[in-house]
Amino acid sequence: MSQPARPAPWSGPAVLPAQRAAALASASRTTGRSATLRLPGSSEGCAQAREFTERILDEWQLAECRDDALTVVSELAANAMLHGRSSDTLDDTESEVWLRLTRRTAHLVCAVTDQGDGLPHTAQAPNVLSEHGRGLFIVEALAQHWGWTRHTPRYKTVWAMLPTGLRLT
Repeated sequence: MSQPARPAPWSGPAVLPAQRAAALASASRTTGRSATLRLPGSSEGCAQAREFTERILDEWQLAECRDDALTVVSELAANAMLHGRSSDTLDDTESEVWLRLTRRTAHLVCAVTDQGDGLPHTAQAPNVLSEHGRGLFIVEALAQHWGWTRHTPRYKTVWAMLPTGLRLT
């Protein structure tokens, strides 16, 4: 018995869960310790980032850091979608945003690369009445370390290291 089609988390036709997984896999690269996914530069990219992260953490058997990783990836991806456009990018389809998960023995590194010119601000407690500004504050609270790396005048990566709960042997 086949499952009924349901709306996909991105725009386009409805797909079955197996088709969605195949679509995510076709836009990603996975090695034993690293997995990379190209995201659309729109809000749909955040949902794809979460689904991809959940699938990879299941494959890597990293349930210990699942909730924190999903939150951190969501925040980093949302910041990239909101602030990560190059000044000469006209629309979401031209934006380049990449999510990379790297498994180390004691850490999971979540990194999002975008083509925005601006650099992240230091995480600060937001004004209680502000609608925005909590993302990096949340990332800082969950991660052991976080930071950013400038690659060229046009690309940057914002990353966070989360403990995996595994011990060095």
